[in-house]
Amino acid sequence: MILSHLSSQPQFKSLKRQECYEKYISLLSNKWQKAVAFVYIKDETLFIAVTHPGFKMELHYNKDLLKSLLIQLGKYDKACEMMQAEKVIIFHSKYYAMPQEKISYVTVPHYHERAKGNFETPQDKELKEKFERIKAIIACNQ
Repeated sequence: MILSHLSSQPQFKSLKRQECYEKYISLLSNKWQKAVAFVYIKDETLFIAVTHPGFKMELHYNKDLLKSLLIQLGKYDKACEMMQAEKVIIFHSKYYAMPQEKISYVTVPHYHERAKGNFETPQDKELKEKFERIKAIIACNQ
């Protein structure tokens, strides 16, 4: 309740806009979410910064889609009503937020040794040596 009251204050207007920008980016496909570094609106122009120059052309061909997505966001989310843009400008920026580190889990399973090493060794000298090494390895793993 306190946070919602503080965020409704005029001096924190930019926080609401930032929240709407994040919602807008989350509406994009996963591929485009990774491509977009940040967005902002200034003078009824939507500026989209991309992380790599290759994405610039791909998003350039989809300007109408990006603009319609912004209109739909304003229509369905009353908090983002103020986000309106007539033009879309896409540019490459080397300045963008660092991606959040994802937690990586160790996926290598560790199994307990089920073998006991109780088997007969053959009479052949070479095979007998190899079987003895295998028995020693099994003994070390227990």
